[in-house]
Amino acid sequence: MAKEFELKYGCNPNQKPARVFMKQGELPIEVLSGKPGYINLLDAMNGWQLVRELSLATGLPAAASFKHVSPAGAAVGLPLSDVLKKIYFVEDMKLSPMAAAYVRARGADRMSSYGDWAALSGICDEETAAILSKEVSDGIIARGYTDRALEILKKKKKGSYIIIEMDPSYEPGDLEDKDVFGITFRQRRNDLIIDEGLLSNIVTRARSLPDSAKRDLIVALITLKYTQSNSVCYAKDGQAIGVGAGQQSRIHCTRLAGDKADIWYLRQHRKVIELPFKKGLTRYEKDNAIDRYLSEDHGDIFDGWELYFTEKPEPFSREEKRVWLDTLEGVALGSDAFFPFGDNIDRACRSGVRYIAQPGGGVRDDNVIEKCDKYGITMAFTGVRLFHH
Repeated sequence: MAKEFELKYGCNPNQKPARVFMKQGELPIEVLSGKPGYINLLDAMNGWQLVRELSLATGLPAAASFKHVSPAGAAVGLPLSDVLKKIYFVEDMKLSPMAAAYVRARGADRMSSYGDWAALSGICDEETAAILSKEVSDGIIARGYTDRALEILKKKKKGSYIIIEMDPSYEPGDLEDKDVFGITFRQRRNDLIIDEGLLSNIVTRARSLPDSAKRDLIVALITLKYTQSNSVCYAKDGQAIGVGAGQQSRIHCTRLAGDKADIWYLRQHRKVIELPFKKGLTRYEKDNAIDRYLSEDHGDIFDGWELYFTEKPEPFSREEKRVWLDTLEGVALGSDAFFPFGDNIDRACRSGVRYIAQPGGGVRDDNVIEKCDKYGITMAFTGVRLFHH
């Protein structure tokens, strides 16, 4: 492995030259195909940390789908239901645990995952490579690749798909530096370990926290650790289902993530599953059509539907959507900092949230707890903030 290498460019094409290098020793990554840019490697490094920690915390294969240095989704490799296979467009594909993890991660927010960076905690196998070969993606980082997986991925994007292999034994130092406007910032690396121990301080009347909820809260919290702040994450069944990143207001994080969780669940409604797509549409064309179909508040069908469907789909009214969303339950929610007002809990409840993990420590904690008690939500104060910038 090299000590440094040149990048395609920095954050923008005019920002040249650009390179990555080690102050001491060799880089723990090897580029097997393609030429990464600055943002590609930021996504790769953040994504690798996320999946490594998530796999260690759960004992399961983990994957993440990154865009612009925040995860669009993250998940562990649990089996998929027939409904999830259909809405993720993999009902006819073989899924290894690693492939299932990536399918779930990308399925959290397929619109945002368009052109993503994939991160895998383990070996990229043939099944996972086959999934990636059908998706619009810029690159991948994993601890290794099977020969067949490499063969598949090296054909992607006419051979320019970026493939990076990570040394799984690499451990960074305790301190990290960042230069801004010629000034160097230094801090201790965030090596906080997220595990079930952070969920022991339950502050609500509802105290039920089943193992599945603990797993989902850990998924949410580890996802937030590598999401640009402010951030909130909704999770269910071992995967993120809505991530709200980089908002200045906590309630806007909660709304954004909740709206994404709602879309994830609305995609499972019969009317969406049975949309009469024309043959030959790509996956992203179907995703775009579904997004437009669900964005119509009053059940109207968008202009130009003939480009996607063989016949005019059934209207899907706001009232029908609300009835369906009211059946979503058992959702876990993590927040990277305390909730300043109870309105966050009001919004979370509308998306089926029943378990919350947040640092606590706000002046209105009593109001937030009161709101949770009103809805029967179990909430744990972790005592740790997870800002990431």
